[in-house]
Amino acid sequence: MESEVYSLCFMCSVRCPIKVTTKDDQVKWIEGNPHVAGMEGSLCPRGAAGIAFLYDHERVQSPMIRTGPRGSGQWKKATWEEALDRVGEQLRKIIDEHGGHSVALGERTQLATHVSKAFLKAIGSPNHFTHDALCKGSVNTAARSLFGYTDAQMGIDYKNTRHIVLYGRNIFEAIEVKGVRALTEAVEKGAKLTCIDPRVSITATKADRYWMIRPGTDLALNYALIHLILRDRLYDAAYVDRWVSGLAQLQDFVQPYTPQWAQQETGIAASEIESLARELAEDRPAVIFHFGYRGANHANEIYQRRSILILNALMGSTEAKGGIFFKKGPGEVGGKPARKLTEQTFPEITMPRFDKVGTPDFPLPDPSHGVAQMLPRAILDDDPYPIKALINYRFDPIMSIPDSAMTKKALDKLDLIVTIDVNYSDIAWYSDVILPESTYLERTDSVQQANGLKPQMFLRQQCVTPRYDTRPGAVILKQIAERLGTGAYFPYKTMEDLVRWQLEGTGFYLEDFRPKGFVAYTDKQIFWDRETSIKFKTPSGKIELVSSLLEDAGYPSFPEYEPMAAPPESHFRLITGRCALHTHVSTQNNPYLNEIAPENVLWIHSNEAERLGIKDGDRVTISSSRGSGEIRAFVTDLIHPEAVFMLHGYGHESQAATRSFNKGLSDAVLMENISDMIGGSPALHDTFVTVTKLEGTATGKPGGR
Repeated sequence: MESEVYSLCFMCSVRCPIKVTTKDDQVKWIEGNPHVAGMEGSLCPRGAAGIAFLYDHERVQSPMIRTGPRGSGQWKKATWEEALDRVGEQLRKIIDEHGGHSVALGERTQLATHVSKAFLKAIGSPNHFTHDALCKGSVNTAARSLFGYTDAQMGIDYKNTRHIVLYGRNIFEAIEVKGVRALTEAVEKGAKLTCIDPRVSITATKADRYWMIRPGTDLALNYALIHLILRDRLYDAAYVDRWVSGLAQLQDFVQPYTPQWAQQETGIAASEIESLARELAEDRPAVIFHFGYRGANHANEIYQRRSILILNALMGSTEAKGGIFFKKGPGEVGGKPARKLTEQTFPEITMPRFDKVGTPDFPLPDPSHGVAQMLPRAILDDDPYPIKALINYRFDPIMSIPDSAMTKKALDKLDLIVTIDVNYSDIAWYSDVILPESTYLERTDSVQQANGLKPQMFLRQQCVTPRYDTRPGAVILKQIAERLGTGAYFPYKTMEDLVRWQLEGTGFYLEDFRPKGFVAYTDKQIFWDRETSIKFKTPSGKIELVSSLLEDAGYPSFPEYEPMAAPPESHFRLITGRCALHTHVSTQNNPYLNEIAPENVLWIHSNEAERLGIKDGDRVTISSSRGSGEIRAFVTDLIHPEAVFMLHGYGHESQAATRSFNKGLSDAVLMENISDMIGGSPALHDTFVTVTKLEGTATGKPGGR
């Protein structure tokens, strides 16, 4: 007999609501949740590949303990008791000798993140960090500097926009199903799409206006747009007068940054810049300058992201239909959110974080996520103290942190590396113990508090029993905590117990999620009154162009523009991105997705390729100051001549993942570990590389994306 379970996808971090059809404890079909507006059965390629993921025999099937050198692939299969005892004993020894702060835990933010944070708080460690800084730490800091909210507390009303401007945001490939469907609907109703990117992405091909901007000069473009908007009073004067502070200082600052000046820096004609500014002014406030998802390109990233958000403020698009809104929680309608384990009382932690976030050395990044790329140097330099153990939970520092050689060198100093994962990731392959997590189809998870225009709660509900000897990550962490004497902080035995605990006091119960997979606090959208009641969280209660957050920390709100350096002779600026078929570094071994997109290629401009004697499909060597590797060339006119491009997530070294092993090249091998030292993101596009043809290789079509 068939049954239907409403749950949440986890083939990427978006967590789309899904309906799963099962029969005889087997998953037969997955589709978007038809009860959720914007889904109506839709699913992206990764979501559709969830069934292949569930039944993949190359998943980690049982606890594994390393028996040979790290990375050698020498393992022994272990029972859960044996593996958990090993981890507990070694962690206890490390904590007793070096203190709880010598343990760090990194993860991709997920529904169980409150469990991970509670685990570290219980042992006295401040060293929880997430992948977020690697992706958008500077976006977070920029948003807080203007509005007092993080970027995660802000949403975008794609459906009602009249014009959206995307700065490298490849929205039609880095797919969020609801957002893409809403934007598509807006475009079909006449909304305009402007795409600014050094590469012609799939999104660029859908745009009304595409600008192949010179890499790294987006800030120059935005200074010119601000100059125009203020000079010609194209902004929403009533909104700005009511809600914006620091306009006079901004107006003085942008005086030199004319469209003619920006043309020289960006390669975009001054007349084109003027046309865009006037079009947007006609459509305000239903316009969106997209503040980005991955905002981790250059060392000045915070100011680029601030400039985007300033443009939204000038257009009056914040808290406007068709613009940007602040997500509303249940408190707006008298409700209570789900509880988190971190709300308990823990022992005081006085030690600084490993990345020094929150100290005078690094005051502004969000300590809720930390700055992951600081980990290798902290370990290597024992600064601010020795780190002895690392727990990786769905996070792969080898492939995600720039300069993988330095990362491995740091990992080699650790006494213990533990990985909780569903795949044989590269970090799992390099670990001492692997603790296999059940997939999202095999487990119930913590409650998702989905704040937005209509605050809701969603639940990932178990669809089938685990195929292999795996457990939910939140249960694994509890069972380690019990071996450390901190189990009392985890008041549950099963995931259902944890969910019931979270729901206490909300007025909702586990059974309420069965019919549709979610519950709603209200059925009406909540926009704050634009004239009287927008609740900015800055000290002034306004959008702070002159930012108290920045200025109090000793940083300027409006730094003078520094010209973006061209690559040295015979070098290129390396840029990276994503495609619709893969999620970061985690899906390349999926049987379905690997079949369609098995390796990455290097996009290089036709003129530069001709100069180097490279033909389409040739194998080339790409080298930087940090490493080198081989990859196939994709020769094209659809990329700026100063840049080369490769998809992120390839070049896996884990031999147990046979489909993705040694296919393509990892960008982390090449990238220098450079950071925006104000905002917190890595500067992933500030590495220069050389490209040479690999002699003696046959030419073959790469099928570039």
